[in-house]
Amino acid sequence: MFEYSPVWPHGALQPAFPEVFYVVGTNRTHHAGVDIQTSRTMTVVREGDALTLLNTVRLDDEGLAALDALGKVRHVVRLGAFHGRDDPFYCDRYGATLWALPAATHADGRATAQPLTPGGPFPLADGRAFEFTSARFPEAAVLLAREGGILVTCDAIQNWTEVDRFFSPECGEMFAAQGFIRPANIPATWRHACQPSPDDFARLLALPFRHLISAHGEPLRDEAHARIAASVADAFPA
Repeated sequence: MFEYSPVWPHGALQPAFPEVFYVVGTNRTHHAGVDIQTSRTMTVVREGDALTLLNTVRLDDEGLAALDALGKVRHVVRLGAFHGRDDPFYCDRYGATLWALPAATHADGRATAQPLTPGGPFPLADGRAFEFTSARFPEAAVLLAREGGILVTCDAIQNWTEVDRFFSPECGEMFAAQGFIRPANIPATWRHACQPSPDDFARLLALPFRHLISAHGEPLRDEAHARIAASVADAFPA
């Protein structure tokens, strides 16, 4: 029987931009015999009284009360193949519609309610999906056409600029030593697993955006396009 992931320590819901909020919390995984504790970031977008959650993080009772004060959770958007552990909780609690790429599979075996396709329907009027079509595992991003363009990503582009309080000390040291604590990073671990083509990132950089909110790290304001372009050049040297 499927069990929801537990509530782990997290911060408060904070405004990132008008009608766009985020919360940073704990991420615990076990990989190759190693326990890993880092952080992850949920994005919440309000349109009227409807909330859309991207890169979900399960909140405690106080956090859920703050979320409910913002509006009604109507949609959950799954962007990355290696995320989604808390999607079932929000879908069941609120009866929210689950959006994901057609190839995505979900932790509890449920079906995607609404396919996430570039150029297709999206729960936010100014939102559109982007797919890393060459990736071996499903990975998407979302562009919000506001504030000069806000790009929401999952694992393909991360934005840890410091070891935050949700990391374990051991993982903080390890991630810093391995070069994962840097702005607009295209992590080597994701590239190794997904084998993306640089053409995907060329298409991404053709989109109009200034800001980034990743599933990992704090929002990156104003400099996102230039920072990502520099990371693409580093990750895929000519």
